[in-house]
Amino acid sequence: MIKKIGIAIVVLIVAVLAYAATKPDTFTIQRTATINAPPERIFPFINDLHSFGSWSPYEKRDPQMKRTYSGPPFGQGAIYAWDGNSDVGQGTMEIVQSTPPSEVRLKLDFIRPFEGHNTAVFTLVPQGSSSTNVTWAMHGESPYISKVLSTFINFDKMIGSDFETGLTNLKTLAEAPPTKTNVGA
Repeated sequence: MIKKIGIAIVVLIVAVLAYAATKPDTFTIQRTATINAPPERIFPFINDLHSFGSWSPYEKRDPQMKRTYSGPPFGQGAIYAWDGNSDVGQGTMEIVQSTPPSEVRLKLDFIRPFEGHNTAVFTLVPQGSSSTNVTWAMHGESPYISKVLSTFINFDKMIGSDFETGLTNLKTLAEAPPTKTNVGA
């Protein structure tokens, strides 16, 4: 009986590993929200990494998180590094392309809890004269361990819900009447 259970466990593990090997070598996660503001109003909140904390869902997970900024104050070359608890981990993001007011492309380097090197892209597409579709996308390579983990964890749902929260926060900020604290860069 114990031998049969052992064989069943080995077969199950081999099946999971084989299934994981069939998963794609890359991933993309993205969410879109319509914000009732023109792209010129929204763009500074994304293009200035100092503003990231005012709408990012990750900032609230660790109020004690250490943050450092380097490079120019905003736009291409601006760098934001963080080191926080197990909920936010450690890493850096750098704006590698800034095309006002339509796109910001970031290089993301995660150090912990798992090493990863991805790209995030914010795309702003005007909808008429007073609203904008904002898409937050992240893509990168999917190493084998990620493929195995994705057999048990729905990363699209987990990270996608963070993107949805961030876009909702960005919407609230961008749709509010302009003040000194919510004008962006």
